[in-house]
Amino acid sequence: QVQLVESGGGLVQAGGSLRLSCAASGRRRYTMGWFRQAPGKDREFVAAIRWIGDSTNYADSVEGRFTISRDNAKNTVYLQMNSLKPEDTAVYYCAADGSLSTTRAMGVVAGYDYWGQGTQVTVSS
Repeated sequence: QVQLVESGGGLVQAGGSLRLSCAASGRRRYTMGWFRQAPGKDREFVAAIRWIGDSTNYADSVEGRFTISRDNAKNTVYLQMNSLKPEDTAVYYCAADGSLSTTRAMGVVAGYDYWGQGTQVTVSS
């Protein structure tokens, strides 16, 4: 069982920045993803980073504004969010893929086995 603990959410004005963190238990590396869910909407993919090679993938809506990265020594993944918009408001969830696959889809909910509790991000206009 992998424990994921997110932090870094909060309230920010449009155009501002936030950095989310997700610390995974243990020492093993995982493919990690960030998803978000706004009220009344489905959970949607934001960004992901593969466990080996660190290849990344982004949703079109955040490409160029958000950056996913990892610190292997801390087994922590970050999501740097710049130029935030009101439509970025949501609960953000960190997720981990428990397999060692290099081909499992990174952009879908079904590609992950473990989930964090979520952290609220609110962007005011």
